[in-house]
Amino acid sequence: MHNKNKHIAIVCNPQAGNGKALQVADKIVVHLKTKEIFYSLFTAQWPQVWNDITEAWIVGGDGTLNYFINQYPDIQIPLSIFKGGTGNDFQELLYGNIILEEQIDKVLNGSPHLVDAGICNKKLFLNGIGIGFDGSIVKELLNKKKKSGRRIYLSTVLKKILFYKEIDHTIGFDDRNISKKLLMVNVANAKTEGGGFCVAPNASIEDGKLDLNIVKELNSLQRLIYLSKIEKGKHLDLPAILYYQIKKIKISASILISAHMDGEYFETNSFIIECLPKRFSFLW
Repeated sequence: MHNKNKHIAIVCNPQAGNGKALQVADKIVVHLKTKEIFYSLFTAQWPQVWNDITEAWIVGGDGTLNYFINQYPDIQIPLSIFKGGTGNDFQELLYGNIILEEQIDKVLNGSPHLVDAGICNKKLFLNGIGIGFDGSIVKELLNKKKKSGRRIYLSTVLKKILFYKEIDHTIGFDDRNISKKLLMVNVANAKTEGGGFCVAPNASIEDGKLDLNIVKELNSLQRLIYLSKIEKGKHLDLPAILYYQIKKIKISASILISAHMDGEYFETNSFIIECLPKRFSFLW
């Protein structure tokens, strides 16, 4: 579509990134004005209908994107996500480490690509689900938002490395059943989550599958070693790792388990997770 025929909705989360998303949205507006491209900016109140809009540019982090796809689960127009939050894994997956102006030009001249999503207990996700250890980290950080930073994050991780207790899980997928104490379970659509942790190095958002990463019981020293490997995506051959590609999985426990979905905290004792192939369209 020619740029002059576009009507771009810029959908911004004003709270994302402690106001960073609003600054990014303002810069996008300036760029589109210079190119004389028609746009509408939405901040506090997002669109109710999309009838005359040709594409949606979402400004925020992974949490904003997760909220967007669950707010508009049936949206058909092409999307883009611009970095404006504290976690930006999906944006970095699609566009890499490029400056804002380069991404704007890339999206304006890009083509729509259909990508997979996942669904867990009727809620959609794009990056993945983290159950157990990394879910407990997200829970711990909920009360530390005002003190966010690398130091707070690392101190929280260290605390969990020392004191987190593994939980009995029951997992069923394909013809397999696993029942044992586990440190964590990740069900991933994309390669990374949590600000760059490469929990699923073989994952693709276009293969119609989810990647399952299971970490067995580990002592504190092993946890430190394994987490360093997982961050770099170098963990698949480690003895306490089970890694599969799946389309649907059921996970349960006798107690509530801490979890996150695209970085957003929740807890439950029963997860039904499935891949939804070619669910959304993104521009690149």
